[in-house]
Amino acid sequence: MLSLIVQRHRIGPILGRHPWVFSGALTRIPDGIESGTPVHLTDETGRFLVSGYFNSYSQIAVRVWGWDASETVDEDFFARRIASAYDLRRDLVLNKKTDSCRIVNSESDLLPGLIVDKYGDYLVVQFHNRGIDRWKDEIVSALKKVLKPKGIYERSDVGGRAKEGKQQYVIPSERSDEGSPTGILSGKIPDQITITENGYKFLVDVKGGQKTGFFLDQRDKRLALQKYCAGKNVLNCFSYTGGFSVYALDAGAKKVVSVDTSQPAIDLAQENFKLNKLDTKKCEFVCEDVKKYLAVCHPERSEGSPNEFDLIILDPPAFIKDRHKIHEGVQGYKKINEAAMRLLPAGGILVTASCSQHLSLTDFRYLLSESAARAGRTLQILETYTHGIDHPQLVSFTEGEYLKCVFARVN
Repeated sequence: MLSLIVQRHRIGPILGRHPWVFSGALTRIPDGIESGTPVHLTDETGRFLVSGYFNSYSQIAVRVWGWDASETVDEDFFARRIASAYDLRRDLVLNKKTDSCRIVNSESDLLPGLIVDKYGDYLVVQFHNRGIDRWKDEIVSALKKVLKPKGIYERSDVGGRAKEGKQQYVIPSERSDEGSPTGILSGKIPDQITITENGYKFLVDVKGGQKTGFFLDQRDKRLALQKYCAGKNVLNCFSYTGGFSVYALDAGAKKVVSVDTSQPAIDLAQENFKLNKLDTKKCEFVCEDVKKYLAVCHPERSEGSPNEFDLIILDPPAFIKDRHKIHEGVQGYKKINEAAMRLLPAGGILVTASCSQHLSLTDFRYLLSESAARAGRTLQILETYTHGIDHPQLVSFTEGEYLKCVFARVN
């Protein structure tokens, strides 16, 4: 086992069980180490600290996955990690009304760089870097052993791979002869998978949809939304395949308008309403840029005029892709939230989310206060949500925090 030495004044985060070890914390990194190589980290006296894999010669040198010096890295190693993660979800999430959730959440499940999402009887996996990609065969075998899926599909078309030396990949409908990191790894995968979430049915396009096909991390927020919907006119912005919209209409909303730039997503949203036997006469589906829709289709109302919407949902994609675009992204969040607040009546409800890792919850609240000030409104927070149970976070791994969702009353 390759051993690397940690400088004594850089041991603190490791003892605190942070899953990343930066190159500057190591006394020396030998040449020629392949990404994914198992390593032990020791202090300068030779005392074992943690085990992990060599990530790359970039800033994050080692990704941590254990504290047992005797542990051997093989298929059984991954099976134990996956089984532990699965037990948590099986006990707290999966039941007769919900058959889909995240099974492995990367660093926070001690399998850094690996994402596994369960959609009914199928799995979708992402290998976020070359280090974890080296162990693909063992991981796939372990997944088949523990979860026994009908099929496993890979969606490693993620930007993080490009940053660590792998190109970003185009999504083919099937795995190519060249071994593209997007495609079928095991079994057969239908073009659309029907899942159950809190008793609702949804069609999921795991091959071409966003992320791994569905926003599993918003499951608890969709359920929380329902208490606000009865008799309301609801606008769901960045609606994707209609998750929030389905929950809203079934909870008694008078009308639901779903807006998204993707026509395939809009088409799938309509199918999801039919799948749940909901009254499509109470629905409107708009393929349009949300910013244009808010600004042009529904300009600021004049005082005393009726309001078209009582509840507005803003669940945009990440506006801040990296730390160099924080200012630009913040301005984007401010604009859509200000526009939504201007449209809502006194007592209206705003459900607004951000999945940008580089925007903290505190900073998100601050930009919402600035948006409210510009709109001349008072914003009262009713509920705040972060990650769901199936997206656990290591307490030391603040870098893993990304999702925040605020339910607020606008006055």
